[in-house]
Amino acid sequence: MLACSRSLNSAVVSALRLLRSNQTAVTGQLERPLSTQTDGEVRITKILKEKFPSASSLKVVDISGGCGAMYEIHIESSEFKGKRTVQQHQLVNQALKDEIQNMHGLRIFTDVPQH
Repeated sequence: MLACSRSLNSAVVSALRLLRSNQTAVTGQLERPLSTQTDGEVRITKILKEKFPSASSLKVVDISGGCGAMYEIHIESSEFKGKRTVQQHQLVNQALKDEIQNMHGLRIFTDVPQH
């Protein structure tokens, strides 16, 4: 179990590093520059930046093809320090409680900055 947890943590850290270095979001068949965010991505990003002002990394991607039904969120914040993953995700869910009502699904990836 511990080896599985380490492997998962390693995979999440690798994914966050990859996202930080990428200039393009790839979502299924759709590939588009991150500079062309959808309205939903912009709205969710704004909410999360307000709720987690110390976030060192934040990516919001509409993975439903642009219709706003499903999003993937990667957020790294010192505010998650000392909290279990489920607690970190609960904080994100709470921040987006009004937005989530109109979604089909949400993928959340959280991490604490490595300083």
